[in-house]
Amino acid sequence: MLKALFAKEDPKESVRKWQATLRAEQRGLDRQIRDIQFEEKKIHKSIREAAKRGDMGSAKHLAKEIVQSRKAVSRLYVNKAHMQSLNTALTEQLAMLRVAGTLSKSTEVMKQVNTIIKAPELQKTMMEMSKEMMKAGLIEEMISDAIDSAVGGENEEEETEEEVQKVLDEIALDMTANLPAAQVRKTAGHGEGEGGQAAAEPEEEEDMAELRARLDAVKA
Repeated sequence: MLKALFAKEDPKESVRKWQATLRAEQRGLDRQIRDIQFEEKKIHKSIREAAKRGDMGSAKHLAKEIVQSRKAVSRLYVNKAHMQSLNTALTEQLAMLRVAGTLSKSTEVMKQVNTIIKAPELQKTMMEMSKEMMKAGLIEEMISDAIDSAVGGENEEEETEEEVQKVLDEIALDMTANLPAAQVRKTAGHGEGEGGQAAAEPEEEEDMAELRARLDAVKA
């Protein structure tokens, strides 16, 4: 009974468990990315509505939110790439395990763990996994700098004015690109004659031009 209690876990099973955990976390990152991108579409709509009201302060604030969300998505993709690299390194360990019969210390695994553990959304999972890896002899004891960095979290970079302006440019360009389609829908929907269409088109153009001017004013 005591022998079973203190028996070491099968290294092969440990590696497979870590890989399963990594895959689950990657799926979680994918869901976060989709959620952020969905919210970004809603913010785009809110910026247009704010521009129509002439509330350019809100439009600029919302543009900053888009900048922040895009940075978040970029970080998530980077974290996902590091997790894939760690998964590959573990696959290589499985191959070596078949030959040597035991896990050997891996600088690549250590490197990826030290990087991933700094991501706030992955800290808890990676801290637990790193303890198991140390116990299995796959990595050395976590260096204090990596742990301190993980516990301290990451500092958000302030969005630059240039990035905010790019977002406003995108929305203004999108509004202009959609102008012909809006005119066609209006004409087809109401079945207006040439006189009605001629009157509607300048009005539509004036509205879009005014919104574009308001967005441009925010960037000035």
